[in-house]
Amino acid sequence: MIPYGRQNISDEDVEAVTAVLKSDFLTQGPQVPQFEQSICAVTSAKYAVAANSATSALHLACLALGVGQGDCVWTSPITFVASANCALYCGASVNFVDVNRLTGNMCPEALERKLKQAKADDCLPKVLIPVHMAGHSCDMQAIGQLAKSYGVKVIEDASHGIGGSHQGRMIGACQYSDITVFSFHPVKIITTAEGGVATTNDALLAETMAQLRSHGIIRNSEAMLRPDEGDWYYEQHSLGFNYRMTELQAALGNSQIKRLDSFIARRNKLVSGYLDAFKALGLKCVTPLEESHSAYHLMIVLLPDELDRKAIFDAMRAAGIWVHVHYIPVHLQPYYLKRGFAEQDFPEAEYFYRHCLTLPLFPDLTEEEQCFIIDTLRGLLG
Repeated sequence: MIPYGRQNISDEDVEAVTAVLKSDFLTQGPQVPQFEQSICAVTSAKYAVAANSATSALHLACLALGVGQGDCVWTSPITFVASANCALYCGASVNFVDVNRLTGNMCPEALERKLKQAKADDCLPKVLIPVHMAGHSCDMQAIGQLAKSYGVKVIEDASHGIGGSHQGRMIGACQYSDITVFSFHPVKIITTAEGGVATTNDALLAETMAQLRSHGIIRNSEAMLRPDEGDWYYEQHSLGFNYRMTELQAALGNSQIKRLDSFIARRNKLVSGYLDAFKALGLKCVTPLEESHSAYHLMIVLLPDELDRKAIFDAMRAAGIWVHVHYIPVHLQPYYLKRGFAEQDFPEAEYFYRHCLTLPLFPDLTEEEQCFIIDTLRGLLG
């Protein structure tokens, strides 16, 4: 079977994790700060706060920006459910901004229309969460400028995007956002097994997220309510969570991040092979904006209307090619239908969903396997 994604684990990765197992610290040791510093070096962000998952990092980001009861958060309907759920965890409501049907990314024109109407109705969102689908950057300049003009905070959900860039700036630099969140799930660009990180250029946001990820506890004497009694002393100042990344996760991340550039180069080389083959077939592929270098987490094709996506999906899997579909629009999930959403609320997202098919893409995919994938799909397309 050829999966749609697979982690690359080297002997160095295993040695890094084993070294931690033999060390004094399995959690709250030196590996996590080192990983955070490495993320800052990659993204050019001033601060990075690691967490046990990207979902946790999204929750922390919303809390740090003050999202709560009575607030609304807007995100993309083409994403994993965590991009929306994080706002509900805070007691806020969720709405969606439709996407560009060819990219799956938030559409700036749709956003502008929705913001104008929301201002007229006095119901502007507190936070906007655009999602960098497949590792391709959204048009953050347009989105960020619109958000700023309406007084809306921005969290970039870059779960797919570590190592990517747009207009010469790395995703995660937070040029047009307050916070950016990355995921390190095994099928992502680099992995910590599970894990996530939030980057920001705001010291207070970073401090707030760091405090909330560890039960709301502080150990900084200057911020304590009472006099510091000694090295054992700590104070809980807010209701936080146990969202800490372990030393084992961070050690794997510290090893993996050394190969980040080579992983992305390999993914882009494989994508070039796909694009060359599919151009002759007239098959549309989801590609990044101009002036972008994508991390290419996913290789997505858009099948023509006349083709039966389910039949092609089943035939590819029967051939041992584990294609996938990213994503079922969040507003069509039963939980969100119960919250008042309905079919055709976001028609471009639904168009994207009906046509998209994710092909295998990961660094260890061989040219022979890729040729088999292309030939199989070519045969099914007739």
